[in-house]
Amino acid sequence: MTERIALVTGGNKGIGLEVVRGLGAAGATVYLGARQPALGEAAAAHLRAEGHHVRFLELDVTNAQHVAAAAALIEREHGRLDILVNNAAIGLDFTPPSQVTIESLRAIFETNTFAPVALINALLPLLRRSPAGRIVNVSSDFGSLTLNTTPKTPHRKAISLAYPSSKAALNMLTVQYAKELRETTVRINAVDPGFTDTDMTSGMGNATRSPAQGAVAILRLALAGDDCPHGTYGNEDGPHPW
Repeated sequence: MTERIALVTGGNKGIGLEVVRGLGAAGATVYLGARQPALGEAAAAHLRAEGHHVRFLELDVTNAQHVAAAAALIEREHGRLDILVNNAAIGLDFTPPSQVTIESLRAIFETNTFAPVALINALLPLLRRSPAGRIVNVSSDFGSLTLNTTPKTPHRKAISLAYPSSKAALNMLTVQYAKELRETTVRINAVDPGFTDTDMTSGMGNATRSPAQGAVAILRLALAGDDCPHGTYGNEDGPHPW
């Protein structure tokens, strides 16, 4: 296969940065999508210094103009996209449902659920041109209905609304796109990176996984060959219950 072209959202730090690094190490040309130009440029420059082919792309995933511009740029420069990693996410907290505002709920869904739909729809024509298009939606085990309702699991005790709901919705949209794309060369999956030590989990003492560990399962699916699964949800150890 020719050099792969990839786009990673939220790529300037944490898990996203490690995914960009891993794709670059595999020989891909990677667009590092990030909202803040200064941070995105600095991250891309650092990875280029390591020898990776990385380019910063200003991309607020909730901005329709940014999404359209990203699709137009990749179309103009490469004519196809091989890998899309929907990594950008916000809003992990433990506010009781009765105290969640509609405004905060809407903001979290805009980034975690609606933005992946917008990006997939904008970039799908380019992914269809790839001989092996790959879409990886970065989900969470907190999005599992089964784990949230199973006695004696940590999820059963944790009360949160916006973030888990947005990830459960992300899992369902993964399933629905998988059904639409099953007769194509595009493969889509949802991945749980595990409870990783990032800015989002700062202060939560049990987030012990490193961003590099969190990137492992994402990279495996992003770079998978003909045996790539389709429409699945799990982590590096195997499937999760929906």
